[in-house]
Amino acid sequence: MTWQMNVDPLGNIGLSALVAAIPIFFLFWALAIKRMKGQFAAMGGTGLAILIAVLVYKMPIDLAALATLYGGAFGLFPVCWIVVTALFIYNMSVKTGQFEVIKNSLASISDDRRLQALLIAFSFGAFIEGAAGFGTPVAITAAMLAGLGFNPLYAASICLLANTAPVAWGAIGIPIVVGGQVAGIPDFALSQMVGRTLPIVSVFIPLYLVVVMSGWKKGWEVWPACFVSGGSFAIAQFFSANSPVTAPLLPDIIASLTSIICTVAFLKVWHPKESWHFPDEPKSLGKEALQFTGGQIFRAWAPFIILSLFVCAWGIKPVNQALNQMTKIVFDYAIPISGLDKMVIDQVGKPKPAVYNFNFLSAAGTAILFAWFFSIMVMGASLKTAAGVAGATLKTLKWPIVTIATILGFAYIMNFSGMAITLGYAFATTGAAFPFFASLLGWLGVFMTGSDTSTNALFGKLQAVTAEKLGIDPVITMSANTCGGVCGKMISPQSIAVATGATGLVGRESEIFRFTFKHSVFLVLIIGVLHMLWTYVFPGIVPAYVKPVAAAAAALAAAAGPIVINPDGLMWLGVFVGIVALVTILSRVVGANLAAPTAGHDGVHFH
Repeated sequence: MTWQMNVDPLGNIGLSALVAAIPIFFLFWALAIKRMKGQFAAMGGTGLAILIAVLVYKMPIDLAALATLYGGAFGLFPVCWIVVTALFIYNMSVKTGQFEVIKNSLASISDDRRLQALLIAFSFGAFIEGAAGFGTPVAITAAMLAGLGFNPLYAASICLLANTAPVAWGAIGIPIVVGGQVAGIPDFALSQMVGRTLPIVSVFIPLYLVVVMSGWKKGWEVWPACFVSGGSFAIAQFFSANSPVTAPLLPDIIASLTSIICTVAFLKVWHPKESWHFPDEPKSLGKEALQFTGGQIFRAWAPFIILSLFVCAWGIKPVNQALNQMTKIVFDYAIPISGLDKMVIDQVGKPKPAVYNFNFLSAAGTAILFAWFFSIMVMGASLKTAAGVAGATLKTLKWPIVTIATILGFAYIMNFSGMAITLGYAFATTGAAFPFFASLLGWLGVFMTGSDTSTNALFGKLQAVTAEKLGIDPVITMSANTCGGVCGKMISPQSIAVATGATGLVGRESEIFRFTFKHSVFLVLIIGVLHMLWTYVFPGIVPAYVKPVAAAAAALAAAAGPIVINPDGLMWLGVFVGIVALVTILSRVVGANLAAPTAGHDGVHFH
């Protein structure tokens, strides 16, 4: 029997929204004031959400339970799958001694913690976000900074803050694509609008994060490097986001590579007079001498190059389609959730689908798993060592996995019960100020779901419809939703769980939340003000576009046809695998004389 969602159960949208927000208020209180461990805060918030869904929204208990479990399953796969496999590679790098080479290669450019943060947290993190998204950049870069000797709390927090700039085009532009589809706006137009907003923030993020790290005086000492890092990123982000050739898929990839190249080149000719380290570290003695050959450095970085190649390949649409088709030959990966699928009727009278996509082959985590397999060969480790690293990684991540699964359960019960839509309707009553509050709605959505993509899917239609009723161009409110969402990423319990798992801070989630919260609020207020300016002061910045004609019927017809593996996808997959094989072989040949431990009790061996 179906259940009709009621988004205003108390007959007053403001009062209903206040009740719907109680689980969110609890999460803020638990993390910021009570300083609960992440898993307990997530469990408490989810439990409250279920109680309100059942008692206030009159959602049947079985539907509430199934919605929560559905979200938890999504948290395990694909989200945790990505984080776990990413840390397999990093931990293997540490275990085999290859990360010592990476540390030396970075320290030879600069041993200044501020400049290392620019290269790893900001530029390299943006590249990983653009390629994979969904927590991968924080997992990799936070672990790398902690491995370099950063204070773990700062390593986690700085990476969360740095990840603000690229999130909108994460995972080869998927938040923009989904946002455009849901709102009925061309994804190129949405990319243009976001690309005329976020670069204004991106240009300042490097300076912002080094000031957060070292204070205003010490942060300002490296403003030239911050200007080069953020300025090159912002310029490339602006042009690639506004070009039909590269948008909406490649802005992050192009901007991050531009930033890496420009920053490294600049640091070859400029360096602050005095390197800065954290107060609890020994005083810096200056740049380290490079202790390894170019070939050895290439070999050490090769696993991360291979990771980037695989996730880029998986992000190419024909490749992704071919992998899905190959999965479908073995089993139908789209699994309807019996008892929940189309049993909830939403606020506009449409049944909500509940289909769990176990698209194992095309998942980004599987791309990273393949990268790990090749990395075992690159690093010269035995299978015994690889298995040991995998087991130790899973043991370390047990509580972050619980937190992520639980918080996704929270997001899904908020969605299926109608509580999230209640909050959206309440924001929509703000009238002329809606472009400002649209940013806060996106921010709140990413806090709940941990994903800009999920937030655009959740609130996209609401943002578009509300904007049209108010006479505002919907591309503005969708941009506000997307850009506001990126500011919520750093305080999402899901993102924080990833960061704590990567830096050994499990149980200290509240410290990271307290650290990042004020920065998150400050940045989303800037985003809100910018969208008010675009609406009422500088409307000329809004791109002209024509709404696309719905093509759902054609897509459904194509999906219903026989399974034919996309030959273009197989071709591109073969090309990337060939490049990866070449990188693997080349890394072993040119980096063969790495001075590191020979085979021992754990089976590690180098040649």
